[in-house]
Formats: sequence, structure tokens, C-alpha cells
Amino acid sequence: MTAPAEPRKTDTSVVRLAQWLGAYAARRWLGVIAVLATMLAKIALDVLKPWPMKVLVDHALGTAPLPPLLAAVARALPGGGTREGLAAWSVASTVALFLVGWALGVATAFANIGLGQRMVYDLASDLFDHLQRLSLQFHRRKSVGDSIRRITSDCGCVSTIVKDTLLPLVTSIVSLVAMLSILWRMDSRLTLLSLAVVPWIAFVVHRYLGPIVERSYEAQQAEGRMYDIVEQTLYAIPVVQAFGREPDADARFARATGELIEASVAESVVGLKLKVLVGGATTLGTAAILWLGVATVQGGGLSAGQILVFLAYLGSLYGPLESIMSTPATTQAAAGSARRVLEILETKRDVDDRPGAHALTAVTGHVRFEHVTFGYQRGRPVLRDVSFEVRPGETVALVGASGGGKTTLASLVPRFYDPWSGRVLVDGHDVREVGVTTLRSQVAIVLQEPFLFPLTIAENIAYGRPQADRRAIEIAAHAANAHTFIERLPAGYDTLVGERGATLSGGERQRISIARALLKNAPILILDEPTSATDAETEHLLLQALERLKQGRTTLIIAHRLSTVRNATCILVIQSGAITESGGHEELLARGGVYARLHRLQFEGGLADRS
Repeated sequence: MTAPAEPRKTDTSVVRLAQWLGAYAARRWLGVIAVLATMLAKIALDVLKPWPMKVLVDHALGTAPLPPLLAAVARALPGGGTREGLAAWSVASTVALFLVGWALGVATAFANIGLGQRMVYDLASDLFDHLQRLSLQFHRRKSVGDSIRRITSDCGCVSTIVKDTLLPLVTSIVSLVAMLSILWRMDSRLTLLSLAVVPWIAFVVHRYLGPIVERSYEAQQAEGRMYDIVEQTLYAIPVVQAFGREPDADARFARATGELIEASVAESVVGLKLKVLVGGATTLGTAAILWLGVATVQGGGLSAGQILVFLAYLGSLYGPLESIMSTPATTQAAAGSARRVLEILETKRDVDDRPGAHALTAVTGHVRFEHVTFGYQRGRPVLRDVSFEVRPGETVALVGASGGGKTTLASLVPRFYDPWSGRVLVDGHDVREVGVTTLRSQVAIVLQEPFLFPLTIAENIAYGRPQADRRAIEIAAHAANAHTFIERLPAGYDTLVGERGATLSGGERQRISIARALLKNAPILILDEPTSATDAETEHLLLQALERLKQGRTTLIIAHRLSTVRNATCILVIQSGAITESGGHEELLARGGVYARLHRLQFEGGLADRS
């Protein structure tokens, strides 16, 4: 007997994240090239920026002669041969470099936004697709609000790690090599001194790396819990308002936001400590270079212009140096979100096509359960050694107390779950050996609480067969006793349905759900308490529609109202996950067992027709 596997820890090391997210960068390689090109152009600009100031200080305002090449360029410029002209060209060069830098900044921002958003949408699309294909058992364990948060917010990790970390790391290394080469040629002693802060920066980053990861993950988990409360409250708003529990919902939301604020502040405090310690080190390094640089100028080792250039390059050195050192911290700060995304993407589908799975076609509807045992949690089976058979065209009813396993049993036919042991067969094929999509195309379902999408009436009816034309849709609606009320709607079949079908009554929603099942025209039909909570007139209309729906189909019907199962070929009484009685309506009444007792309670005792 098998049971759900324990989840394994998600690997979010820098190497693992780079490998995983690198694939998303590769999809958008043109955007990556555009971002890298603008970044490298910015580095070239940073190399040029200090030199107009040196010319101004040393040659236009000072007395130092221009180098031969620069002197030739100056003579070729209008007025460049005079001090005033040289000063003007120095200022003009500074302005020109500023304007080019501004344009490059705009281009970099534009390229970054395009690349980042496209990668985020790529990842969110993959996550959404994977979530749709995970089993119902997975979705029973995960809240909708938290899953929404992972799609809408956590997927931003790909932008942070690729666009804000990995690509800047590449350009920072290029910039660092360029600046170190220039500084070394200017003054090797000052260059070595400027690198004295590197060990301290490395130590600080290593010290705070772990806390950043944990605080980031805690903040994201807290935000996920806040999403849960919002989703749960809004979904249950009729109950909240009916029982006057708005203050309680407010208090729960306030506690969740308080936890989120606390976690976010803790994350920010760790990040600020890192920035202060690293920034303080580079500030002290710059101050030391400035102090020694003044002494060097006074000793004649460097000119005033050269020390200005050295200090400008020093700023351009410390920036990339901080970026390189803080890359692990920045990456790990986003690793909390990445971990939450990977937790889903690395979750194996409990129900998936096996290697060599074949398509299920031309189904007659012969369903057989052979010694099936299944449960949702280890050691707690919901179904125990269940065996029965439904031949093509037959109707088998599943009755019994709530929680006995009726819905779980029916859910194994379309393979929403796989049994721990035993087999479920359709036309002699083990459902685990056929393609999931082809299997489910052969099954139509009408749920107790029909779900309608905020689409038109026609689109809801055609949801299982979107290529159906209007005539086919109307024929299905007629058969489901839905056409009359649909025609009375403002736009008929083109009327938009409210969220979850809120603009229609329960009976109207159920008839549309039946029309949807009719239009799908699948050989196997599952009805899960289709007339629950309806009045007598509505039930009569639904039963008429259900009789038309069941014609020529193999039907499993789950019912508490025994009035819906009188004509079933066979009735199975399910208790504690096992079949305790089986037979026709009259046969089970004659036995005087559980079914007879349920029938007596509903029809002779005058009690509500739900057990």
C-alpha cells in the first residue's frame, strides 16, 4: 500500500538558482543582450567621465602641458589652443558625457523593464500551468490565497536574481577589472590600499547572508498568510455578514498584517545593517585614500587633476566591488520567493501520464473497481478494499452517511486521485495506464455546487466542448430544462454570468451545469448530489433533465435524497469507506438494513432528506 510522499527540502543554492533561472534568461536572449550592451556602454562612459575634470584642473586652470595626442586634438578644436577655449571644451565634454549617460540610463531602464517583466510572466505562466495539473490532493493541502501570492508576487524573484543580480555581477566584474587596471597604472600603492576593505566586506556579507535569507522567507510566508485570510473571508462573505463576524475578520486581518510588518521590519533591519557596515567600510577607504592622496600631491607624486581622477575611479571601483560582494546576499534575499516557487514547480504530479500511456478512445462505459484502498493521509484510509462493477448504460447509486467516502470513490474514476492499492478500470483499461486527458474527455460531472465562470451563458454551457456551435448549445439547454429561463435573461445566451454564477439561482446554475454535461456527451457520467438543497418544483425540473442526461450513459450518482436513486440499476451503501449493502431499491428495503433505515427516516419519519 502506498501513501503520499513526504515533501523534500527545496535546493535554493546560488548555483541551483542560476541554473534554473538561467533558462528563463535564455528564452529572452535578445533582452539580455540589450541590457548587457547598455551596461557595458555605461562602464565605458564611467572610464571617460573623470578626464574632462583633469584637463580643466591640470591644463586649463593649471600650467601642466597637454600630452601630445591630447594637444593635437585640442588644436583641431575651435579655440582649443587657448586656456579659455580648453576650459570651455572641458565643460562641454562634461555636459556631453552627462547627457550620453542620461540617455544610456533611460535605455538601460527600458531594457531592464522589458526583460524583467517578460521573465516574470514566463515563470508565472509555467507556475500557473503546473498548478493546474497538480492533483486535487495537493490543492486540498494548499490554500488558494497562498497559491495566488506565489504566482502574482513570488515569481518576481526571476527578475531580481537575473536582472538585478546576475547581469550586474557580469558588468561589475568587467568594470572592476577596468578600474583596477587604470588605478594600478596611476598609483599602485594607493590601489593596494583601496583594496584593504575587501576582507571586511567579505566578512560582513558572509555574516549576514543567512539571516537575510531567513527573514526574507519569513516575510513572504507572512504575506502568504495574509492573502489566505483575504481569500477565505471574501469567499465566505455571506456567512461572515450573516453571523456578524466582520470584527473578527478585521482582527484576523490585523494580526496577519502585524506579523507581516514585523517580519518585513526584521528583514529591513538585517539589510540596513549590511548596507551600513559595507558602506562604512568603503567610506573609510575613500577617506584614507583622500588623506594619502593629498600627501602624494604635495610630494609631487600626482597632480591635483590626477588625484581627482583617482578618487572618481575609486568610487567606480567600490560600487562594483560592493555589488560583487553583496551578490550572494541579494540573491539569497530573493531566494525566499524562489524557494516558494520551486516548492510548487518541483512538486511531482500525483496523477500524471505514465511512460507509454495510451489514448482511451471509443469508450462504452464499463467501469470496474477491484479491491481499491485509498486515503488522503498516511495511515487513514478513506476507502477500504472496495470492489464493484458498472456495466455500460447502467446507473449505480452511492448512498450513506456524509464522510463515508462516496465522493472520494467517484473521484477515482476520472483519476483525480490514484488508489493506494487495487485498480480502477474503464473498458478493461487500468486508468493509470491511459492518458489523463483522454480519460477525462470520456467523463462528464455534475457537482452538488455547480461552478460557473464569469463568462456568458453560452460559454459556460460549452466549457467542456468549446468548439460547439450555438444550435448544439441550445439543444443541450432545452434538454436540461434551462432554455426557457435563459431566453428571459437580458441578453439570452450572451448574458454574462456573475462571479461563481451569483446572478442566477441555485436551480438555474444546476440546470446550466447539466446542459454543460449534456453537451460534452461523454459515455461516463458522475452526479454528485445534483438535487441537493432545492425545492420540490426545482427538483422535479432537475430530475427530468437528469433522466435525459443519463440515457445511454454509465452513471455514478451520489445522493442523500433517496428519491433520486429509486430507479438505479444498483444501489451501494457506503459506510466508513466500505460497501456494506448492495442491490436494487425494493431488494434493499426488503432486507431491512441501513438503506431501509435511511428510507424510513426520510419518507416515514418526516425528517429532512439528508442523513
